[in-house]
Amino acid sequence: MNMATSLRVPAWARPDRMAGALGVAVLVALWWALAAAGIAGGTIPSPWRVLSTMWSDGWELYGPNFQVTAIGAAQGFLWGNALAIAIAALIMLVPRIEPLATQLAILSYCTPLVALGPIILVVFGGRTPTVFLAAMYCFFTTMVGAVSGLRSADPASLDLVRVYGGGRWQRLYRVQAVAALPNTFAALKIAAPSAVLGAIIGEYLGGVDSGIGVALTAAQTAYNVPRTWGMAIAAAALAGLGYLLVAGTARLITPWTSTAEEAAR
Repeated sequence: MNMATSLRVPAWARPDRMAGALGVAVLVALWWALAAAGIAGGTIPSPWRVLSTMWSDGWELYGPNFQVTAIGAAQGFLWGNALAIAIAALIMLVPRIEPLATQLAILSYCTPLVALGPIILVVFGGRTPTVFLAAMYCFFTTMVGAVSGLRSADPASLDLVRVYGGGRWQRLYRVQAVAALPNTFAALKIAAPSAVLGAIIGEYLGGVDSGIGVALTAAQTAYNVPRTWGMAIAAAALAGLGYLLVAGTARLITPWTSTAEEAAR
């Protein structure tokens, strides 16, 4: 055993994780202080009151709504990211379409999706707006990340494939696809919480009878402040879960990026 191995810092004691835990503790303390001071007319409940309300509401309330929103966000996540990655690959194969694809991506990012949601609701109905908005919230970020990742491929490797007679398709899946994985997964980490946000906004528009967005609306209408905060915490937990799932997948598929990050620390 060498000195570096013996002095290796445990995962939980790394500075970044300790800083994250400290940040959460500071936020909770600030929340508690604001609740105790009666800020905003006493509409900020204490963390203990919110947790006790969540406990009394139980899985009967949170379970079904959490599951419905998670399914809608997952469907939108898959559709939006699949389309973004497919268009990014198509840009590499047919560079002429890049200006058009980029303009469409920017248009999708700049268009107020809350305005598109009611149109989708009227045309399709049901949970389609939930999936649609979740997909749209993912699309731009993932497309930009995938394109930048595909372009980060080693020029020498691309030249080697070209010398051996490989065309654009060969270069794409033999070199560029592997090179794009770190950037693509970085974009997917951002897209996962965005999909949850899009799904909840889609539920806010109506047309559905369950989901975190529906439960939030009902709690606000009843002026049940602790339950409203509890649903907000549930939404944040779902977004965090999506991020962790993508991050864990990235560590499995691209372990060399994790090794490089640990070496940099």
